[in-house]
Formats: sequence, C-alpha cells, structure tokens
Amino acid sequence: MTSVSVPRLVIAAPSSGSGKTTVATGLMAAFAERGLAVSPHKAGPDYIDPGYHALATGRPGRNLDAFMCGPELVAPLFAHGARGCDLAVVEGVMGLYDGAAGRGELASTAHVAKLLRAPVVLVVDASSQSRSVAALVHGFASFDPQVRLGGVILNKVGSDRHEVMLREALEEAGMPVLGVLRRAPQVSAPSRHLGLVPVAERRADALASVRALADQVRAGCDLEALLALARSAPPLDTVAWDPADAVASASAGASGGRAQAGLGAELRAGFGAEARAGSGGAVPGFGKGRGGAPLVAVAGGPAFTFSYAEHAELLTAAGAEVVTFDPLHDEALPHGTSALVIGGGFPEMYTPELAANEPLRKAVAELAASGAPVAAECAGLLYLARSLDGTPMCGVLDADARMSERLTLGYREAVAVSDSALAAAGSRLRGHEFHRTVIEPGAGTAPAWGFTHPERRVEGFVQGGVHASYLHTHWAAEPAVAVRFVAAAATSAATSADASAADASARP
Repeated sequence: MTSVSVPRLVIAAPSSGSGKTTVATGLMAAFAERGLAVSPHKAGPDYIDPGYHALATGRPGRNLDAFMCGPELVAPLFAHGARGCDLAVVEGVMGLYDGAAGRGELASTAHVAKLLRAPVVLVVDASSQSRSVAALVHGFASFDPQVRLGGVILNKVGSDRHEVMLREALEEAGMPVLGVLRRAPQVSAPSRHLGLVPVAERRADALASVRALADQVRAGCDLEALLALARSAPPLDTVAWDPADAVASASAGASGGRAQAGLGAELRAGFGAEARAGSGGAVPGFGKGRGGAPLVAVAGGPAFTFSYAEHAELLTAAGAEVVTFDPLHDEALPHGTSALVIGGGFPEMYTPELAANEPLRKAVAELAASGAPVAAECAGLLYLARSLDGTPMCGVLDADARMSERLTLGYREAVAVSDSALAAAGSRLRGHEFHRTVIEPGAGTAPAWGFTHPERRVEGFVQGGVHASYLHTHWAAEPAVAVRFVAAAATSAATSADASAADASARP
C-alpha cells in the first residue's frame, strides 16, 4: 500500500437536477484557471458529464463506479487518474445516498465518498425554500455519520433577501455555506432524451459554457474555503491502478470475465441459447499497425462519444495500437485495421450522415464478414444493424433498430452466453443499459449476454467475430476482456498477413 494525499472534494446533492454538474464543472474550471492540475471524476456510469469535466481541466474525465468495477477498485482508479494532480473533484450521481437499486449504499455518491475518505459538499436547489433548508441539510448530514458533510453550496438563489434567510437558517444548524449561486440559465448546457448534449457535438458552445460556469462559481463560491476543505482529506491508503499491471495479471488466464466451472453450459441451457465460437480473419489489405502491433480502430466523433478512458489504456497495454476514426467523415477504416471497437453515443441524431457515408459502412461490413473481432456497445449495436428507423446502416446484423418512447435504464448483472472475442461463455460481468431504442434479433446469431439481475433475459448478438450488445461495461473491472480482444485482433492481423502473402506469391 502507498499513501495518496491528493486534496479532494465530492460534489453531491439531495437529488438529481440540483446543479451538481454546474457546480462541479465550474469548480474544476475555476481551479484549473488558477494554475492547479485538477483531476476530474464522476461517480456512476455516466459518459456525458466527464466530457465537460475534461473540457474544464484538460485531463480525461474518469468514472468511479462501485457497481461495475467493485468497491475495491474505486480508490485505485481514483489514484490512477489523480496521479500528479493538485486537486481532485468528484461529481456525484443522483442524490447523495441513491445507489444501485435494492443494494443499499452500493455505488451511491456517499459510498464513493467513504471509499475515498473525501469530504462532501452538498449542492442544494434553494429556489423554493428558506428556513426549511436547515432541516434538509441536517437530515443529510446526520443520516450516515461516516459521511463527512463539510459544507453547502446554495444554488438558484433568487435575491439578496432570499440569501440572507438561507444563510441564517444554516448558521443555526452549524453548517458552513461555501457558495451561493443565483439563477443563471444562460450558462446551462442543452439536454435531450438521454441527458446533456455531449461536448463533441457542441465544442465551441460547450467551451463558452464551461468558461461561464467558471466565472459564476468564482464569483459565488469561497474557493479558498473549498480548497482548505479538500486539503483536509486524510491520506488514502491504496495502490494506484495501472493498465500494464492489470493486463499482466489477467494475461495468464484471460477469459474475458469471471467464469465458474459448469456455469456457462447451465445458463445457456437455462436461457435456451446455443453458444457459438467466433472465427478469426481480416479484410485483405488490413492487418497490422506500426511495429507489427494489431491495430484496433475505435469509433469517435460526435456520433460515438461514450467511452471510458481506461479502455484505450488497456488495449494499448495489451499490445494493440489504438487509432480513432470518425464514422461521420472518414470514408475508410484506418490502414492496417485488424479489429474494431464502436462504443455508445447518439447515432439516432446523425442517422442521415452515417447512412450517407456508404464507403465506410461497406468497409465495416467487409471487416466484420472476414471474422475480425468487432466489439459494439449500444450505439455501436445500432450502427451494425441493417437499419435505424428505416435508414440503412452497416448491415452486419440481420436486425432492424428503431427509436421508442420507453427508456431502458439500470445496472445489470450478466453472464456471457456465447463464446466471443470479448468473453468466454460462462464469464460474469457487470454493466449498465441506457437507451431509448429497440432492436429485433435476426437469424444466424447467438445472444451475447444472459442477464441474471434484475431480470432474466438474453440480449445482444454474437456472430463470427462480432460482439454487439446494449450493455455498457467497464473493462478495468475485467482486464481479461482487453487481453482476449487484442489476442483476437492479433490472430486477425496474422490471418490477413498470410492471405496477403499467399496472394503475392500467386501472382505471375
């Protein structure tokens, strides 16, 4: 164990919509503008807020999810992200004590704060209350004595008189007021059906919003008191997570998840699903990146913004060359591609543009048809379908997707039903779903996952080297996933090289 002494704050709230993102992002930007190296973090699985955090700090926004990664990885992942920083700011999720449904405090902001031994600042929407704010804050401060509530930032305060009443009430309760923010709708970020609009879709506007948030927080908050509170956090005894160490530990018996003997066959029988092994291959003309490393192409750009920073780090540590491409604009996969990762995002917002890029859709379909490993999550699943709302997509899967009115949201416990480039049948992983689309399975595919909690059902597709699913996973919890995927990419690269050599020797 080593001692991590990075000053740190957790920004929490009584409920969603109180202004956590406004305050956390504004604080990150304000402290960064003062020359501090600020490490940004987000409790829970959300992808969008970390994009704003990254814009505010110039460092990757990182998630701390005690459900997907396990409580034991929260402090190591925090230490990895905060290495060399002067301050760390952790934005909470939902209400302070809201966690995984039916699991007590697990994955709540309070749980993360306790695991990090970090003081909490409560952001309170004070727009419809005055003296009652003291009772509210007292309840949150006393609910769990192990959670150290260090002060309050009052948000959406209406007037000077309103501020006086709120401060008097909290002074009676003995709770420091660390900031007061007035209503300022001009600096709020736009939102839609799954939350805020990602930074990649509005970069110039987002940068202006972040600067405005910094100005608002600087004017309304006591930055010196907040920094003093952050520096009061005690040393954290942990070992920083390291992708190379994680890969080394997983490589000896990489299966792509925690497998138990006999479990795969039992669950496949229980779900009524047949496991099918993927095959290796690659599109002729593709195969290896620089130095002979298998090249893994990762979809990016405005349509595919959902990715955890640790995924690329693990792929690189496992021996891959990672290159990002934009399906909206790039008409070909990166030269040498032997595997493909297509994460989440908002393809439904760019359906015409994705469809219009026919050369890339064809290239993706050819790569998948060769048996090369392809990992697709949520938006990636939709992109691989035959169509999305009637508009042509890549046609890798014999399935059609469409928008729906129903939001599917929540943590999932899953077991791999079929062998794939990501996981061996029987492997257990945890993840989450978050989408407003539905997709009907086609013929010739096996399901990817069997969900065991909170409901029992199969989901996703395994077809050749393709693993496509709605389930978002965090590979730091299971580095064997990255090891297995890169090994499949290396096989794909070797197959492509052999095919190219055979073609060359056959020429007169």
